Amino acid sequence: MYSVVVDPEYLNQRLAALGGKGAGLFDHQRTEDTASYRLRHGVAAEDLPAAIRPLLGGDLKIDRVETWRAEADGTYAGTVRVTIPGMPGDLKGTMRLADVSAGGSAVRIDGSVSIPIPLFGGKVEESVADQLGRLLDAEQKFTNTWLRDHQS
Repeated sequence: MYSVVVDPEYLNQRLAALGGKGAGLFDHQRTEDTASYRLRHGVAAEDLPAAIRPLLGGDLKIDRVETWRAEADGTYAGTVRVTIPGMPGDLKGTMRLADVSAGGSAVRIDGSVSIPIPLFGGKVEESVADQLGRLLDAEQKFTNTWLRDHQS
């Protein structure tokens, strides 16, 4: 599963399907035991709650940096950091990829969102967390389809 999650072809196809306006894969580096890359996602302004559109001044751009490393127990541990250009705050998290059965794997992502904008910060945090949750759900569905279509 690790080889799929960090594969540039998979990541580019996932971005093409789900990444939105201006999506792209940048700074991809991979070895046998580690990987690091930056993804950009876009959400059109019209798809955002009306209350936060003026704060962004247009479309929402989401920059996401992920790093993965092999652990001695056969699992993979990772970190994720999400920033929104031009907006204070970020989302940080940890990820773990592990085999759960002979034919399956599980990814666990734990994170937090912090956007320190007086009066509007909570609304923006809620919207960003919602958008990221939807994105992660869509990525899971895409990955399941990808795996089904690319089994050898």
